[in-house]
Amino acid sequence: MVRSPEDSLRATLARVAPGTGLRDGLERILRGRTGALIVLGFDKTIESLCSGGFEIDIDFAPTRLRELAKMDGAIVCDKDASKILRAAVQLVPDPSIETQESGTRHRTAERVAIQTGAPVISVSQSMQIIALYVDGLRHVLEGSEKVLARANQALATLERYRARLDQVTSSLSALEIEAMVTIRDVAVILQRQEMVRRISEEIAQYVLELGVDGRLLSLQLDELTVGRGPGSEMVIRDYSAAETGQEDIDLAVAALHEIGPTELIDLAKIAGIVGLMDSNGSLETVIHPRGYRLLSSFKAVPRAVADRLVEHFDGLQNLMAATIEELMAVEGIGEQRARTVREGLSRIAEASLLDRFL
Repeated sequence: MVRSPEDSLRATLARVAPGTGLRDGLERILRGRTGALIVLGFDKTIESLCSGGFEIDIDFAPTRLRELAKMDGAIVCDKDASKILRAAVQLVPDPSIETQESGTRHRTAERVAIQTGAPVISVSQSMQIIALYVDGLRHVLEGSEKVLARANQALATLERYRARLDQVTSSLSALEIEAMVTIRDVAVILQRQEMVRRISEEIAQYVLELGVDGRLLSLQLDELTVGRGPGSEMVIRDYSAAETGQEDIDLAVAALHEIGPTELIDLAKIAGIVGLMDSNGSLETVIHPRGYRLLSSFKAVPRAVADRLVEHFDGLQNLMAATIEELMAVEGIGEQRARTVREGLSRIAEASLLDRFL
């Protein structure tokens, strides 16, 4: 599977996180104020860009990286940074590759990363920064203190977003019970789910970048994201037309992930993207769920069985009104599973109405 540039960057961040030997070596270079150019990977393309230097092929060690950085030229490691393959190498990338960098070392790093697809690390001697170049992306590594400060701010934001998501989810459940859901209500929950997803991904990258320093942050992130309930896909599936296929739902979810921060505030835009907006363009139109979202909360009900229940009862209201005997008439629903569905839906209805009116 071909990885996206963002996935490649995250994988590289994990390799240079605090606590790794590579990060130790990079920090030694920073303290020594010598600068460095390090390529993570070696193949025929990278070999064709190398001129001069030494073939050493030794096990990686932070102290060795520091000593080799004292020489002019680049250092070439294997992709896992377990071996140092070459040192004092002059890299000669294609000069026609565009770059926004001004310094020779950084320009070379960006061009080599683009031309070879291998991550390249540039340690600036004058500016005292570590820059990663991965698949056309540039990321500057910062100290754990700065990253933790930003991560804690993001964590506080996630806590507020999660509380609001739980609130609107409970409200939607109550409205579904009363058959009073509008397009606006569905757009709001999709908006909140997307906001929680985005801030969670941002914090997850901080966790990667912090390495061993991010263990507590990782636990806090897990606590705030566990039990988040069904995602956008299930909500869209619940309110889409019966003929909507899985491919269409996947496209809608992808489009929702791609919209900008400004568009995310626009509920009409969200409703339009996922195909919920009616011909009148009104957010107040009442729409009816099919039951997928609530059924997905029952571990005893596999997705295939949930599909048959929704198809058989044609809507959440009919499903909630069904008796145990009527539920058992559906293929794959025995008495125990029928009771689970019946009692589970009743508990959700009671809890949702209590939360709404008390």
